[in-house]
Amino acid sequence: METRAFDLIAGALDPSSGEKIDIEMRDGAILGIAPAAPGASALEKCVFDASGFIVTPGLVETHIHLDKAFLSERLERPAANLGEAIAMTAALKPGYTLEDVTARSRRALDRALSFGVALLRAQVEIDPVLGLLSFESALALKEELAGSIALQLVAFPQEGIFNCAGTESLLREAVSRGADAIGGIPYNDRDTAEHLDFVFRLAADAGLPVDLHLDFSDDPEQLAILDVIHRTREYGLEGRVCVGHLTSLGSVPPEHARRIADGMAEAGIHVFALPATDLYLNGRGDTHAVRRGITPVSLLLDAGVNVCYGTNNLRNAFTPFGTGDPLDIALLLAQTAYMGTPGDARRLLDMCTGRAAKALGVEGWTLRPGAPADFALIRADCVQDLVYDRPRERVSIRGGKLLTRSV
Repeated sequence: METRAFDLIAGALDPSSGEKIDIEMRDGAILGIAPAAPGASALEKCVFDASGFIVTPGLVETHIHLDKAFLSERLERPAANLGEAIAMTAALKPGYTLEDVTARSRRALDRALSFGVALLRAQVEIDPVLGLLSFESALALKEELAGSIALQLVAFPQEGIFNCAGTESLLREAVSRGADAIGGIPYNDRDTAEHLDFVFRLAADAGLPVDLHLDFSDDPEQLAILDVIHRTREYGLEGRVCVGHLTSLGSVPPEHARRIADGMAEAGIHVFALPATDLYLNGRGDTHAVRRGITPVSLLLDAGVNVCYGTNNLRNAFTPFGTGDPLDIALLLAQTAYMGTPGDARRLLDMCTGRAAKALGVEGWTLRPGAPADFALIRADCVQDLVYDRPRERVSIRGGKLLTRSV
C-alpha cells in the first residue's frame, strides 16, 4: 500500500461543474480549489496527475453487515424467503468465533477501501448467542483502520429485543462501550410498539441516532413507518433517524404513500434503499407481474426525503452475490428505480457521497477549502460513465496521502 503525500491533485474532473480542477492540499486539509492550470505537473510541488479521473468526496457505505459477510459457502441451499434467511443465518451463529468474524469483516472492509469508501456504517449483531463478540471485533477494526476508513457501529438486535432474554442489557452495554447508533428490527420481535419504544428511549437517553430495519415485505399493511414518524417527533430525533428497506411502501397506493413520504420529510427521516437484497427476497409470492420489491425511490425524493442506498449483505443467505462497491448498487438502483438521465447519474453519485454522509450525521462531505483532504479519484470521463461502467481504476486519498490505488 502506497502512502505518498501530495500537495496538489491536478486536472481532475469535478462532477458538479463538469470542469477540470486543481486541488491544493496542506497538512491533511484542502487549502484551495481552482480551475485546472496548464502545466500543473511542472510546478515545484508533489503533484498527482489526475487527468482522466473524476474526483469525488470519499464514497459512503450507509448500511452493511460485516459480521454476516461471506457465509454462503456454509449454507446447504439458498434461502427461499426472508424468514428462511433469518433462520438459516441464526443457525450458523453458534459457530462464530472472534477470529472468524474479524476475518470475514476485514475481507469486506478491504473491498470497500479498494473501491474508495471512506465512511462506512456497519450493523453489528448483538444477542444472547453472540453476546458482544461481533461488537468487540468491529470495535477493534474501527480503531485499527481509523486512518483509512471511518467506521460507525450500529448496535443491532437481529433476533429481536424481547424475543431473546438478555438482549436489552447487551444493547445498553454496547452503548456504554461506544456504539454510534441504536439499531432495531421491529418486524422480527414479538411486538412492534414495544420494540420501537425501547429503541427510541435508549437512543434518546444516550444521545445517539436511530437506524432501523423497517417494513421489509410486499405487504401494504405493514407500515411501522407511521409509528416511526410519530416517535421521531415525540423523542425530538428529527434528522437523526434512518430506515433501511422500507419496501412495503412500494405496495401502498400512490396517494397514501405520498402522504407518508411527506410525513417522513417533515420528520427528517433518512431512507436507505437496499436493492440487492430487496430485489432478491421480495416479490417471491407474486405468480405474475412480479413487484420490484424496493422502496419507491422517486416518490420519496419528490417529497424531499433524503434517500441513499447501501450494499446491505455480501454473499450470504440474504444476498448470495455482491462486490461491496457502492457504484454497483448505484447502477442497480438506476435500472430498477428508472433513474436514467444525466441528472439522475449525478444524484446517484450524491446518494453515496454527500447525501449518504448527511444521513450518517456527517455534514460538509464536499470538496471545499478547509475540509479534510479525503476523496476518491475514479477513472471516468463523465458521471454517467462512472455509474454505468463502475470503473475499477480508483485512487483513495486520505489526509492528502495516497492510501490505495486499484486497477
